[in-house]
Amino acid sequence: MPNSLLRRLNLALAGGLLASACGLAQGTTPTGSPSPAAALTPVAAQAVHHQANAQSDVFGAQLFTGAFANAGATPFNPDYLIATGDTVQVRLWGAFSFDAPLTVDPQGNIFLPHVGPVQVRGTRNAELQERIETAVRRTFRTNVSSYASLAAAQPVRVFVSGNVNRPGLYGGTSMDSLLHYLDQAGGIDPARGSFLAVQVKRGNAVRASFNLYDFLTRGRMPLLQLADGDVIFVPPRQGTVRVSGLAQNARRFEFANDGAAPTVASLAELAKPMAQATHVRVVRNTGTVRNTEYYPLSEAAGVTLQSGDELEFTADKKPGTITVRVEGEHTSPQEYVLPYGTRLGALLGQIQLTPDAEAQSVQLFRQSVRQRQKEMLETSLRSLEAALLTARSGSSDEARLRKDEAELTLQWVDRARRVEPLGQVVIAQSGQREDMLLENGDVLRIPRKDGLVLVSGEVLFPNAVAYEPGLSLQDYIGRAGGYTQTADNSRVVIARRDGSFEQTDIRRLNAGLAVRPGDQVLVLPKVDEKRRQFWKDMTQIIYQIAVSAKIVFGL
Repeated sequence: MPNSLLRRLNLALAGGLLASACGLAQGTTPTGSPSPAAALTPVAAQAVHHQANAQSDVFGAQLFTGAFANAGATPFNPDYLIATGDTVQVRLWGAFSFDAPLTVDPQGNIFLPHVGPVQVRGTRNAELQERIETAVRRTFRTNVSSYASLAAAQPVRVFVSGNVNRPGLYGGTSMDSLLHYLDQAGGIDPARGSFLAVQVKRGNAVRASFNLYDFLTRGRMPLLQLADGDVIFVPPRQGTVRVSGLAQNARRFEFANDGAAPTVASLAELAKPMAQATHVRVVRNTGTVRNTEYYPLSEAAGVTLQSGDELEFTADKKPGTITVRVEGEHTSPQEYVLPYGTRLGALLGQIQLTPDAEAQSVQLFRQSVRQRQKEMLETSLRSLEAALLTARSGSSDEARLRKDEAELTLQWVDRARRVEPLGQVVIAQSGQREDMLLENGDVLRIPRKDGLVLVSGEVLFPNAVAYEPGLSLQDYIGRAGGYTQTADNSRVVIARRDGSFEQTDIRRLNAGLAVRPGDQVLVLPKVDEKRRQFWKDMTQIIYQIAVSAKIVFGL
């Protein structure tokens, strides 16, 4: 199987696995069949869920990517209450020396030599030192100093239930955070679980409820001491609104269904619109018909939202100025900040050319043109790729030949995708050049009269040849060593400095096609139509690359 095709199949399988992981419920798919993650080992399934969380558009899902599952217990929580099974490190020095870890027994005591049992269960971590010191002084009034610290909290096993990816019983310590246990369970299911009201239950009582948005937006995470058998329960997700466009947090946000409908202002606090955003588009979830509302940000603060609505922050204003860069043979500034709507003639009138400048071959490079050239090349490559992957064979021998051909051609397609077009606009021959509107980011290049002709592509010695008026196109190719064995000498492209192109073939080499100083001669490679089923498509793409990028892309 071709390497490129194998990579695509692997990506498709991985994408399907992650998509299924996002919608898992108790290890099954929405249709009730076993999910792919259910068949994996616990560690592998956890990794699948963590990767799916990292790619989710739900605000808060990125919390559960393994960072909290691998973290250790909080080293010091001043409000932690010492419990049975905890380990306390006690050191005595002076007239009497002692240094050992002591475990809190079922009666809640630790036993100190010559002091006896000391009740520590229920003592705040911040008050542990004072409790031990008081007990020691009752026996050793002088010459004995003491120091005590919590060495290790008791191990506990906590149930994680509700709308999480992998409900179960997970181990840790009583000092581990709520996020540690949720992360071990694969995190909150982005499609079903709520981030606003995560509950910690002990028996039938709800000990605490956590809003994870407070942690994400304000850094607030109350520390809660968990005990063996506690239950972390994630209730069903509440209302949601999706935010896109010019926002730092373009995510899907949850809001509480408590009667207070969210507004654009409350969502903006979470989404953080960018400075250039001026308007907001609200697409209402009204069933089969989707209604759109459009507001300036100054008027949208009080607009109420409903579950399923979509917000898009946009920039709806015309730019006041544009920036154009001028390169090459001139003595003027290289960066021009011009009013929006400035035409090319107005800029050319401000440029002072050097004596060596070739004014008739002014070059314009535009980002939008470059993008369109890239898109057209990608369309051609996708068409060729689809034809390769769907071609049928009439026999086993033909199938083997097709396989070899497809493998080589797909490798060629991958290399062709990395070609970057120049985005050059042909303006030198336009009679309306002076009236052309400039765009932000345009680059104007004034070439220099160098008197050279560049010959490249399928020639033996690609090189720059000094221009001579009496030489023909065939002469310049001959001075570059002549054609290679893979050259298509019936397809020669001359790239003019002004961005225009001329193509010729062997029957026209002596038909008066002039070569000018600064031209680039591109000899295209030959595609063997007997061996390549898709030679016409490949020939067209080779020519397209030569025109847009001024390079010869061989096989």
